Formats: sequence, C-alpha cells, structure tokens
Amino acid sequence: MTTNQSATADHYTIISSDCHAGGNHAMYREYLESSWQEEFDDWRGAYSNPFRDLQDDGRSRNWDNERRVSELNDDGVVAEIVFPNTVPPFFPTGALIAPPPNPKNYQRRLAGIRAHNRWLVDWCAEYPQRRAGIGQIFLNDVDEALTDVQWIKDQGLRGGVLLPGIPPDSGIEPLYSDVYEPFWSLCEELDMPITHHSGNGTPNYGKHPIALMLLLVETPFYSHRALEYMILSGVFERHPNLKFIVTEQGVAWIPETLARLDAYHAQMKSGRVGELGFNADVVLPEPPSFYFQRNCWVGASFPSPSEAKAIAEVGWNKVMWGNDYPHNEGCYPHTREALRNAFSDTPPELMHKLLSENQAELYDFDLDALAPIAAEYGPTVEEVSTPLDELPDNSSPAFTRG
Repeated sequence: MTTNQSATADHYTIISSDCHAGGNHAMYREYLESSWQEEFDDWRGAYSNPFRDLQDDGRSRNWDNERRVSELNDDGVVAEIVFPNTVPPFFPTGALIAPPPNPKNYQRRLAGIRAHNRWLVDWCAEYPQRRAGIGQIFLNDVDEALTDVQWIKDQGLRGGVLLPGIPPDSGIEPLYSDVYEPFWSLCEELDMPITHHSGNGTPNYGKHPIALMLLLVETPFYSHRALEYMILSGVFERHPNLKFIVTEQGVAWIPETLARLDAYHAQMKSGRVGELGFNADVVLPEPPSFYFQRNCWVGASFPSPSEAKAIAEVGWNKVMWGNDYPHNEGCYPHTREALRNAFSDTPPELMHKLLSENQAELYDFDLDALAPIAAEYGPTVEEVSTPLDELPDNSSPAFTRG
C-alpha cells in the first residue's frame, strides 16, 4: 500500500468504501457445492425478487464487469470496497437485510453465503487492484465462523469479513458475549478488518401494516448497537490491534454516542451510576472514545453537508467516503456533484484522506497502481472545490442540503 498522492496531484483518487455486488442465481448455482444444487433448483423456481434495483436493467451492474467498470470510471470512482447485494442461495431476501438463519435453515443458508464468497473471489480477481471484497459469515456456530474467516483470508478477500447484526429475538448470543472471543482473536491475528453494515439486527416486527415503517425508523438504532457492544464489553481492550468499521450508518451520531459513553464511563469509575453499582472488573481502563480512535473507522456513504461537519469532529483519518453504488439512493452517476455539494471548502489534504488514503491503509490498496486510472477518470481538485449551485435532475437523497 502506498499513500503518495504526488502522481495525482491534480486529480483525486476515489476509493468507495461502500459498493455492492453479487451474482445472479445462475452464477451462484455454479459456486454451490453439488450436493445442494438440486435443492437450490427447487428453491429458485419458487423465489420472487423483492428489490427494484435487482429487477430491472440495472441489476447487471452487480456482476457485469464491463458495465460496472465503465460506469464507475465515468463517475470518477477507481476502486471499491465490495459488500453483498444480490440474494444468495436459500436467502429470504437481500444479504444485508435478511435475518440470521435459524437452526432449521442454517446449513442451507451457510451453503448460500459460501457460494457467494467463492463467486466474490473470482469476481474480485478480474480487477484485483480495484476491488476489495468482503466475505460473509454467520455467528450461529463460532467454529464454522472461524473456518470461514480463515478461508476468506487465504483466498485474498482483503475487505475482511462482514459482521452480521444479531436481532434481540434471534436466539443467537449477543455480540458482547464471551463466546465470540476466539473469533475476535483470529481476526486480530490475521489482521482481518471487521465491518458492520447497516440493515440487519432488527427484530421481527410481525405482519402489521406499520412493520416496514418501524424497520426503516429503527434500523439505525439496531445497527449502532454493534459499536457500543464491542467497546463496552472490552473487545478492543483485549484486542488492541483489531480493526472495526461501521458503514452506511452516517457519521453525526458518533460524537454524541461517544460523549454519552464517556460520561457513563466516568460515572462508573466512581462506583455508581445513579442507583446502579458496578464492579471494578467491568469498568474499562480507558474511556470509550479512546478505543474508537484506536480501533474504529467509519464508512460514510454519500455524506451531506451536515455530515461533512461531523466528519471533522470525528477525525478525517477515521472516515472513508462511499457512493453506495449501484443502489438507487446512492450518488451515482453524480459523484462529482455530490462531492462539490458537501466538500467544496475542504482542503485537498483532508479530501485525500477521506477519498483514498484511509481506505488504502485499511484495505491494502496500492495508490501508485491506481494513480494512472485516477489521472484519467478522477475529478480534479479544482472541480471538487467549486461549490454546487444547482442540484442534478432526479438527484437521490445523497443531495440533501441538510
């Protein structure tokens, strides 16, 4: 990994911290173990896709190399950290919002994410300098998770592992349980980044008319809990070299959360918080903000101007910009305008951190190898520093003025 930006002094190298990809069902079938293929054929025949961006012509963006690279080039993005997007075999819905498996369907779902991971290895190998794929795991069985983490590392998926959210009604041990200690240890030993993306961890709201609205409103709450659980349970105290990233969860909530946790920590060190007493062995040696600064990063997808101000508070060395391609709510095909909208007054040395240097350090991108592509396709420093006067037609939520 190289952080020398002199080769692209006039252009920004943009590495999106939040892109999504996946195979279609025909592709996934080829990556399934043969013992599952007949059962997969039966499942596939009864499946109906619920997602708009996976139903129309846009769905091929998830796997079509020529189309995807062309569109990202045109948008000024030269590399990407890749999360799942399509529906793996035996999943009830998209990978990022599906609940964890239950004992009855665990083996089927595990076969499905392993098929996705095999597909992802080959797909990333088509453009190894430009793609850092994130492998999927389940936490239902820690021993199986350890097997998958080692496989992901051995196969060169340098995006690391996607940490699933755990709904409170799932019956799976919460993230603060000591049952996961071997998992944290292995990820630290292998220098494997762990990323928690928004979208899962919510409970089952039932078949009520308000269910989808509650899912939308409460997803941030359930997503944010992973950071709190890992800090407060001492995961980072015990594993000082562990790398943890929260992605597509915004930025503005983090300073407030850390301030609140630090305040509780200060009270806990006194022995009491209100009428609650705490044993000394559950009080962290350092305040929570210390562990965030040492162990944690943020993948900020299409940040608004107000989120840009929050980035300055969190730290420019802690945040990585993302475009959420190919999702409809992302900023494609108007990345240049989105950057102008939020960051026109940001100094170039800070923009380099936000757009590429932090990503390169965490995920081992070679910035020298990307420099020629950025020189051809990346936006210029002058272009990004020009304030946006008018929002693009049909602009997405990425262009909120808030």
